[in-house]
Amino acid sequence: MDKGEGFMRRAIELARQGMNSGSGGPFGAVVVREGEIIGEGWNQVVGSHDPTAHGEVVAIRDACSRLGDFSLAGAEIYTTGQPCPMCLGAIHWARISRIYFGFGIADAATIGFDDREFFEEFTKPENERKVAATPLLTAEALQLIAEYAALPERTRY
Repeated sequence: MDKGEGFMRRAIELARQGMNSGSGGPFGAVVVREGEIIGEGWNQVVGSHDPTAHGEVVAIRDACSRLGDFSLAGAEIYTTGQPCPMCLGAIHWARISRIYFGFGIADAATIGFDDREFFEEFTKPENERKVAATPLLTAEALQLIAEYAALPERTRY
């Protein structure tokens, strides 16, 4: 058996356990680095009442917690479903280098998890999006950037 298939089967197992326990949908993920699982997660949106508790995000949080580091550079993620925009953002911020997924976005849409509208929304100009975004106290907020830039030992992302 291909080792990658084993990692995907673990993600499927986590998803199945999570959905059967009422935690959330059929989404599980494992983060792998150097051939070892360093983080695991499954969708916990329903059980935790947290809309950000997608399988990929939970697995990333688990891996970062285990490693004591916010960077997962050199890692891969195996996830049962093609990541939504939020999870893609988390994957990029974690510096994960590769995504393996089971079913696609259109497949998830058939059971009510339709991320296509979010992908489409992000292609629109801000003034045409469903959720309005308005700048407020920009000068004061920009002061934070100046203060952060002046910190002598700030952590670089």
